[in-house]
Amino acid sequence: MEFRQIQYFMEVAKREHVTEAALELHVAQSAVSRQIFNLEKELGVDLFIREGRNVKLTRIGQMFLEHMEQAMKVIEGAQREIEEYLDPLKGTIRIGFPSSLASYTLPTTISAFREHYPLVKFQLKQESYRNLIDGVNNGEFDMALIGPVPKQEKKLVGTTLFTERIVSLLPLSHPLADRSSIKLSQLRDESFVLFPKDFILREIIVHACEQLGFQPKVSFEGEDIDSIKGLVAAGLGVTLIPEITLVEGFPRSTVKIPIIEPEVTRTVGVIIPKERKMLPTVKLFYEFLKDFFAMLDQYQR
Repeated sequence: MEFRQIQYFMEVAKREHVTEAALELHVAQSAVSRQIFNLEKELGVDLFIREGRNVKLTRIGQMFLEHMEQAMKVIEGAQREIEEYLDPLKGTIRIGFPSSLASYTLPTTISAFREHYPLVKFQLKQESYRNLIDGVNNGEFDMALIGPVPKQEKKLVGTTLFTERIVSLLPLSHPLADRSSIKLSQLRDESFVLFPKDFILREIIVHACEQLGFQPKVSFEGEDIDSIKGLVAAGLGVTLIPEITLVEGFPRSTVKIPIIEPEVTRTVGVIIPKERKMLPTVKLFYEFLKDFFAMLDQYQR
């Protein structure tokens, strides 16, 4: 079994089309077909079902693909580790992050880091809370910024970088818009704009309301912070939102008001795999993250 055969197999499996795979690989279609044939002959099984010009994986082909994807991650990790040990200041860091940290926290941190290490490269991907955890577990990410920091994940190490307030965002025309602070119970009868079910920020808000004996009435849902802000600005409801998402300002026709009784907060931090060794460049950024936010905390105090 040759490395080239695996590459060709994975590209054909991804595209389900031999010609398209050949174009992506910049080789002749006949070369791809020949390598797939040789691989199937060596394994003694059919990996694909041919359907005209298209192909689909057989059940065994799907099983083989899953193993090869894991093997390729190991190979890529080994290549990266060698490259970074040769020069840890030029490595690549793969980071997952949620939408709530996309506009300020992540850009600010990376910008500060690159002032010291300008040649380090980043691969960034926005994901949901559960996908961030799974991505670090399965090796898709070296680390993930996340909020709140999970406590029950046995294969992960979670480090809290800071704790932030969840504040209310109201339309400017709202009767409570002139208050310096409001009690969460004062929003009992309001229409809420929240993330869809299964989003962690929605769970935080719903739990806070339940502690006061009511369920928030959700009139509209938005899958990202900006759409939720926009719906509130349009006067379609109120929301509770991480304060950090409003650092760069908030939409016209809205007002930010702190929540008291109870104060609603979430932890924000970073997760890394417990049993997988960090590459030198990743470790460099991880230590920088902890020092950066510790310094910010001292400054704010």
